[in-house]
Amino acid sequence: MATLMDMRRSPALDPALMGTGKLTSLPQLERGRGARSNPHHRFAEYEESYVDDGWDSLADLPRLRTEVFTETPKSIITRNESPDISFDRSINPYRGCEHGCVYCYARPAHSYMGLSPGLDFESKLFIKPNAAALLRQELTAPNYQPRTIALGANTDPYQPIERTYRITRQVIEVLQEFQHPFGIVTKSASVTRDIDILQDMARHDLVKVAISVTTLDAKLARSMEPRASTPNKRLRAIEELAKAGIPTVVMIGPIIPGLNDHEIENILKAAHSAGARQAGYTMLRLPFEVKGIFKDWLEKEFPDRYAKVMANVKDVRGGRETSSQWGERMTGSGPVAWTIGRRFQLACQRLGLNASKVKLRHDLFAKPPQPGEQLSLI
Repeated sequence: MATLMDMRRSPALDPALMGTGKLTSLPQLERGRGARSNPHHRFAEYEESYVDDGWDSLADLPRLRTEVFTETPKSIITRNESPDISFDRSINPYRGCEHGCVYCYARPAHSYMGLSPGLDFESKLFIKPNAAALLRQELTAPNYQPRTIALGANTDPYQPIERTYRITRQVIEVLQEFQHPFGIVTKSASVTRDIDILQDMARHDLVKVAISVTTLDAKLARSMEPRASTPNKRLRAIEELAKAGIPTVVMIGPIIPGLNDHEIENILKAAHSAGARQAGYTMLRLPFEVKGIFKDWLEKEFPDRYAKVMANVKDVRGGRETSSQWGERMTGSGPVAWTIGRRFQLACQRLGLNASKVKLRHDLFAKPPQPGEQLSLI
């Protein structure tokens, strides 16, 4: 583990480039990674790249390895006012995500760290070891009002490093202590590790878990989401959670028209059979640097589908490759988006998905006595 300052001295990075916002790109495709490059971010002053000198010099470059750094934020609950999402606050125990999903809308956040949204995003990870302590501090504030907290709104709370650092576990232990409602979104079957807490919270309508299943095609998943759990493991996670009485949602996120939209009905059917009783979806979004990273991946992995997929992406985004318009950015607009939405709706109706939804409770929230706190006499 290293601090942010340690990262700036890391021999894996070129110190001459630190401060310019530019880290040199890696030339070779990295096995087991999502991005196929490490492009400069939008704040960079200039870009550099490697060129082979004709003597196979690129083969001598060190293999890309995951590095973990420490971040110590002053607060842990992030608030938003977006009308497109059902929660106004979230917690992200980690920055960056080793799952490496090539389409991830959170990639541009690494730009604010002077790092690339490409391979850096999935190999240079930040942990927040004081997350649970900060959460406790914020929940005990005199004016705090409970609302559902989302875990996994930006990066996955159950990505592989959670097995080592257990920061998500610590966070939900605090939420359990305060009887605070929360939701989880993850692509990892590792969420079942915490069934003991989740089951207890579910008895009081204080939690629901959404498992993202983007495809049932293991080959596509390995290319598109290389270090996330396989589709079969995610379905088994839905089954385990449902059997434990935990409200479970299947999320098809994102739907990529022309690539995985033909799987909508099959994904919903498989998830329903596993025990999911709610479902949702989001349309592919390509904000900032994600656009180039996704297009680079698509061109290399599916050159025969590239033109069709990008034409569909533009169709659902009003002729553009991305859109930030509230009310449209999650589901898109136009005939292709309408058709996808209607298919999703009809499939849910046939299966009985979304027939009823668990409404998480806020009235059970209670602040337990904290160490060193004087008890009230009243």
